[in-house]
Amino acid sequence: MSHNTFGHLFRVTTWGESHGPAIGCVIDGCPPGLTLTPEMIQRDLDRRRPGTSRFVTQRREPDQVKILSGVFEDDRTDGPRTTGTPISLMIENVDQRSKDYSEIRDRYRPGHADQTYDAKYGLRDYRGGGRSSARETAMRVAAGAVARQVLGPHILIRAATIQIGNHKASLRRDWDETACNPFFAADAEIVPVWESFLDEARKAGSSAGAIIEVEAINVPAGWGAPVYGKLDAELAAALMSINAVKGVEIGAGFEAARLSGEENADQMRKGAEAPQFLSNNNGGVAGGISTGQALLARLVVKPTSSILTPVKSVTRDGEEVEVRTKGRHDPCVGIRAVPVAEAMMACVLADAKLRHQGQMG
Repeated sequence: MSHNTFGHLFRVTTWGESHGPAIGCVIDGCPPGLTLTPEMIQRDLDRRRPGTSRFVTQRREPDQVKILSGVFEDDRTDGPRTTGTPISLMIENVDQRSKDYSEIRDRYRPGHADQTYDAKYGLRDYRGGGRSSARETAMRVAAGAVARQVLGPHILIRAATIQIGNHKASLRRDWDETACNPFFAADAEIVPVWESFLDEARKAGSSAGAIIEVEAINVPAGWGAPVYGKLDAELAAALMSINAVKGVEIGAGFEAARLSGEENADQMRKGAEAPQFLSNNNGGVAGGISTGQALLARLVVKPTSSILTPVKSVTRDGEEVEVRTKGRHDPCVGIRAVPVAEAMMACVLADAKLRHQGQMG
């Protein structure tokens, strides 16, 4: 299977399957001398970890990360430091229930990669989706924690759920609130609405989709490239690669079609050290290069395809059947995609920083 690596200078390769013994990643291109401990990575992994509320899958995985290579500590270093060599990270799978998937061994689950994997490879791991499972995203989050060290503390990356089903959060953003509720909502008032909505969806054997907003502030102007290495294109590709994501928009996104030219233009006035922008409809990128404004994106995550409600499908041999997916699944997989979106933003920006330094010094 090809294309398990993303990035250019900051490169991440993930490996492993949902019901295999372990999942992991190798990060190549991380500069030497950065402090890196398992605890730094674990903080982000704990935000994505399953079983943390009734609104996510009840699979009980501690997601305890192990650093296997790429760091060194002795009496001359102030804690574990990256060495500039490949960093290998691993998480053991401890709560697989492969028998839950025995009934769909030869049945294609609509919305999943079952049919497409068979069409491409002639073989698929039906236990939780194997390589196509969102379990793989744990390693993206781990890599994102390393990327944050490359970026440094000045660049802040944060994300929030802004819509579940038809229920939108207000435009007001209290980013501190995202750490205080199971939805990563930046609007406390929407939490009871989403709780009731997802409880009903779960009891009905159904699921719901979500929209996530992710931003990075204090990104310097000048990162990215004007033609084939556009910063917004790299970010869109990274976010689209997250399981179940079906749409990405940068800045005003599709709303830009409703704006006039003068409304959409991010007009400028004189600032103290750099131009002062009067809006951010371009999402912090112009001509593929960062403007110095907040880098802003939104992504839509489709409803979880694994549901208890029977849906029409076919078997591997073409027999028409109904499929009902047993097991432990997120009623809204978009919730745990919030830290994944942050991680992908971090990896893209770490790569952009290194590429910018490589060209411009």
